[in-house]
Amino acid sequence: MTTTRERGAPARAPAPDSDRAAYRATLLELARADGRVWCLDSDMGGLERQFEAELPGQYVDLGIAEANLITVAAAVASTGVLPFVNTMAAFASARALEQVKIDVAYHALPVRIVGTHSGLSAAHLGPTHHAQQDLAIMRGLPNMTVMTPADPAETVRMVRASAYLPGPVYIRLGRNPTPPVYTDDADFTVGRAVRLRTGGDVTIVAAGALPVRFALDAARRLAAAGIEACVLNMHTIKPLDVAALVEAAETTAGVVTVEDHSVLGGLGGAVAETLAEHRPARVVRVGVGDAFCSRPGSHEEQLAQCGVSRDHVVRAAESVLRGRPDVRISTEQGESP
Repeated sequence: MTTTRERGAPARAPAPDSDRAAYRATLLELARADGRVWCLDSDMGGLERQFEAELPGQYVDLGIAEANLITVAAAVASTGVLPFVNTMAAFASARALEQVKIDVAYHALPVRIVGTHSGLSAAHLGPTHHAQQDLAIMRGLPNMTVMTPADPAETVRMVRASAYLPGPVYIRLGRNPTPPVYTDDADFTVGRAVRLRTGGDVTIVAAGALPVRFALDAARRLAAAGIEACVLNMHTIKPLDVAALVEAAETTAGVVTVEDHSVLGGLGGAVAETLAEHRPARVVRVGVGDAFCSRPGSHEEQLAQCGVSRDHVVRAAESVLRGRPDVRISTEQGESP
């Protein structure tokens, strides 16, 4: 078993307390520096006051009309503008899918679609506003880059990095305040996973704020039982870091994926597909089951009801390790959901 080491433990929390706040601040920073950076809004609130006061020529609120929003973004992008589209993940990926596919992705236009309230983070709004399928939809579109940050500091770096990428980008953000994972100076490269914790027994691959936190918490619980888990933050779902996954499959007993998304077609599907082609390995997916979540509860409560929690990650790691004679599994801590 390897010695545990974590990187990116926060020395202090970034000023923004949520991914959305970090995104807004960074978008304003980019727009102040480059007149080609525009915000196209869908009556989301939070950006209009500052943009209209400082940069009225770079802000357009098109209202709750997501299909039209995407078409307008494609139109202005074709003239040299770098538009950031501000809307909910559920509506960007489903209601406006035809426009995203034909108007944006088909022409490989530099439209940055920022989908907020991702996964089950809009818990109280119910299935109409949940985004359980957006990763599967967006990563299936040619030319599309797909990313989701672990905390506000990574959101800042992700938005900056996306501004001048070729082609369209989908950035997936949660709704709620997000505890820090990183220090402000942590590295960020599109398409390259970040190793948050080393370990030689099992690899946990997570994407998004709560999944990364669940992965780190589960790894600490496993470590207390003598099991060392490597934790990878797979912030870029497309293009996926194939080399990091192959290394994980070769150096640990298998891979657990963790996501605030359906187990069908998201991070877990992408990892399983990649390893099936490059280095077959045991993969256990922790994600929302193949069902809508209509029960009441907070974001974490709804995720737990649907199969995503720290306990679920621990049990998945145990499943990967079961049968290895050199690993004794004893991690139970109370009743799991």
